[in-house]
Amino acid sequence: MNAEEMLRTVAEGTAPVTGRDFFYSLVRHLALALGVRYAFLTECLEGMTNRARALAFWKRDGFGENFEYDIGPTPCREVLEGKTSYHPDQLQARFPEDKDLVELAAESYLGIPLLDSRSQVIGHLAVLDDKPMGEDSQAMAVLKVFAARAGAELERLAAERKLRGALAEVETLNTRVEETAARYRTLLEINNAIMSNLTQDALFHAIAQALRRVLPFERTAIFLHEPEKDVLRLFVLESSLPSSYFVVGLEIPSGDSHVGWVFQRQRPLLRHDLERERQFPAEEMAVADGVRSYVIVPLIARGKNVGVLAVASTARAQYTESDASLLQEVANQVALAVENMKAYEEIAGLKARLEQENVYLQEEIRREHNFDEMVGSSPALLEALRKVERVAPTDATVLVLGETGTGKELIARAIHNRGARRDRPLVKVNCGAISAGLVESELFGHVKGAFTGAIEHRVGRFELADGGTLFLDEVSELPLETQVKLLRVLQEQEFEAVGSSRTVRVDVRIIAASNRDLEEAVRSGRFRSDLFYRLNVFPIRVPPLRERRSDVPPLVMFLLERFGKRFGGRILTVSQDTMNLLVNYPWPGNIRELQNVIERGVVLSQGPVLTLDRDLLPVAPDARATSAGDVRHGEVEPPPARSAPSEPPSLEDVERRHILAVLDQTGGVIEGPRGAARILNLHPNTLRSRMKKLGIRRPTHDSS
Repeated sequence: MNAEEMLRTVAEGTAPVTGRDFFYSLVRHLALALGVRYAFLTECLEGMTNRARALAFWKRDGFGENFEYDIGPTPCREVLEGKTSYHPDQLQARFPEDKDLVELAAESYLGIPLLDSRSQVIGHLAVLDDKPMGEDSQAMAVLKVFAARAGAELERLAAERKLRGALAEVETLNTRVEETAARYRTLLEINNAIMSNLTQDALFHAIAQALRRVLPFERTAIFLHEPEKDVLRLFVLESSLPSSYFVVGLEIPSGDSHVGWVFQRQRPLLRHDLERERQFPAEEMAVADGVRSYVIVPLIARGKNVGVLAVASTARAQYTESDASLLQEVANQVALAVENMKAYEEIAGLKARLEQENVYLQEEIRREHNFDEMVGSSPALLEALRKVERVAPTDATVLVLGETGTGKELIARAIHNRGARRDRPLVKVNCGAISAGLVESELFGHVKGAFTGAIEHRVGRFELADGGTLFLDEVSELPLETQVKLLRVLQEQEFEAVGSSRTVRVDVRIIAASNRDLEEAVRSGRFRSDLFYRLNVFPIRVPPLRERRSDVPPLVMFLLERFGKRFGGRILTVSQDTMNLLVNYPWPGNIRELQNVIERGVVLSQGPVLTLDRDLLPVAPDARATSAGDVRHGEVEPPPARSAPSEPPSLEDVERRHILAVLDQTGGVIEGPRGAARILNLHPNTLRSRMKKLGIRRPTHDSS
């Protein structure tokens, strides 16, 4: 067949068709006209330089399945680089890595690139045969002619796809714009109504009219919460449904009701078919009135839940999740109007009061956590402070060690406030005050539904401290399984919230503290050695008060000034006998115990000189707890005297004696304003946990 006949055969075969049908017709007629076994046409995959996809494949006597392939080891690479590739024989030997050639028994190959209007390669047209292919310039010319035609068709199809995609995007965007514009017009109209000087009835009528344009309803109502009765009272109503009970003033329990469900959970409630989905008695009455679907959303103003907003329809499936979202935006504005109308004067008063309290709390924060208030000049304290100054500018992990009440948290705050992260938060976690089952949630957060009671997403302390510092107080109390996860976070700076597979990366500096001997805890298997080594990068030991007796007088005067201002007293000094007793006492509870003693003395003092009676002084230092550690109501048996011990008592002995002494002082009461936990500045559960570890049995008659 000469060139003219080949050209006419292929042209007649492909003329009636376009698009992908054209590609199939082209490869078929080319293979028949050129007398070869195989012909195929491909396109280059967008964004990939080494992959191609077949759009039509003629295989022997019929169409083969289209395929994708890596062009690297194939004769197609030259073609997709813009060259005509011709291999008349020994094709498999030339491309030994192309296993498909073996399967096709291909011996020869001819490929022509497909170019777009910018002369960019967008695919290729190729023929193969299972016998040598003689060089035929006429066949080559025919192939190039139809390669040009195929390139133009391929470019046209790509442009058509892009145009269809763009039109679909424009249509979707227009729809969203129209919906959004309608919503914003409604919200703007409601906002304008709220800002106008309307009466209550006129205001809510205007809100209902604006809402009806985007959200059809037969009934809309606002319920407000009355804390005295703990009910939700129907405050305002717009309705076209007759009802014998649903009138302004109706009171519905905030517990067992549909409006109460929304109020308590602060979440929308959507019913598509009330006849099938009803759960509460009040919903039975709504069905009787003809209501078949509704949306109820909470009214939240300035973070306070004040009631609910509801719309209801006689049609089933009237409302969607999108409608609930819109109604919630409306409710946010309505809640502000309700609050303004109900309690403007009260809000103003509360604002002034909150501002005063904020000033007071800020002052307390400055006083409680000021580095300068680490009173004292003893060598032991100054050595610890020098270490603080040295490590603070770095990001090194710090382990603060010291007995209970020595001021480990003040050391942690001093390190944070003198570091580069001072403008970011210092987040504290008391590891000993969190139950074992909630430690991971507290540290890493949890997602909604992660466990029973997880009704909302919660951000963990690590994520809150991102960019700042995390202070792990009482780190020795962490469960072993949590220690494993903590170690990973310290090493990788990443974690997953409880119930989530999403990895969260953080940048957090760690400061840990413990009043336990962590090395002993490692040896006994209660604390992981790898976590200890990771935390013990820069240890700082905070000296107990008995090692810095010279600091007791200035500490006493500092605390005297603080409590004198707080309680309005005029105590100016301390009697010498009292000061001597305070200096000579070993203070097993350290500064915290000293603070409690001075506070009690200031409260009970009658004159300008602080004098502590014998019953206000701490238990004598030679006291020892009974071996059984029994605590009786109003009575703690004093321990027998010690005679010049050859070695100092252990930290646990000191802590046990101190807790017993305080329990004796409180008559065995743990909780409450006069309880042992308050005096020791501990959470009651933490105190009970320590009593259990120290073998101090809780009295059965203690009701705390």
